[in-house]
Amino acid sequence: MLRTSIRPRASAVALAALLAATATGCSAEEGAGGGEGITVQAAQYSWTAAGLTNAILGEIAADNPDLGVTSLQTTQLDPAAAWAGAQRGDIDLLTEVALPNQQELADSAAEQVEIVSQTYGDAAQGWFVPAYAVEPGGPLEGLTSVTQLNDYAEQLGNKFYDADPGYITTEQNAKRLAGYGITLEHVVSSEAAELAQLENSYSREEPIVLYLYHPHAVFAQYEMVQLEEPTPYTEGCLTTGDGACAMPSYSANIAASTELQEQAPGFADLLVDLRISVEEMERMQKQVDVDGEEVADVARQWVDDHADQIDEWVG
Repeated sequence: MLRTSIRPRASAVALAALLAATATGCSAEEGAGGGEGITVQAAQYSWTAAGLTNAILGEIAADNPDLGVTSLQTTQLDPAAAWAGAQRGDIDLLTEVALPNQQELADSAAEQVEIVSQTYGDAAQGWFVPAYAVEPGGPLEGLTSVTQLNDYAEQLGNKFYDADPGYITTEQNAKRLAGYGITLEHVVSSEAAELAQLENSYSREEPIVLYLYHPHAVFAQYEMVQLEEPTPYTEGCLTTGDGACAMPSYSANIAASTELQEQAPGFADLLVDLRISVEEMERMQKQVDVDGEEVADVARQWVDDHADQIDEWVG
């Protein structure tokens, strides 16, 4: 989530307005080889995995003009703005759709856009602390469960760190804090700020608790421990329920508009088949977020490494 921007980050409102004014969904254009294809209007979430998935799809489309897509035009949006754009018909493609986190948003645009595939599943999310903090003699020694956090409030500076206010998980975490009766201050600004705080705390071996999720490059940088949850996730517990439950493991999915599926059926079939494992995604995230490689270069390498599999998908 740190360095995926193909364009400078702007406010969701401004970008949504820009899309409404300039984007009209799929548009036909002449490809470099003389064949006609379409430009796909794709939402891009701010986390690295979304940029990588879009870049991979763009590389495959460029390699295979018969798929009917000349290019992907990406606009960085948070999930709510992206799904609103999809509902208006401004957005044709959404990758890294986290379910069940975004299910309500997806339902709101179901007449225009449908979930067509799952890129990967069983991705864990929750509240994490550094491993050194809970080791014997560490400042959070004895902490194993989210329900114990009030007992360690002083050591934690009375703060729980979270990501962007536009994330559905941020709303869920607010409800979880209230549901568990945890009195830590909910610090919300951006994921970049959250991770900067983690880096600062980790360098000083100070305690910190924060929301994280797989796949993420942070797990290639730091040894983190996920706090246990006394109550498993059940459907509705983070919406109509009291919020005192675990966060669900989630899947990353691809959603495509009806128009896109009609105008580029070959590309739509590719979307159905595309698979990128959690482990592969975390390796690519590390290359981008830790090693400083460009998203486009990492995506190109993944495509080259999976050439045989891609040939089967585009068949």
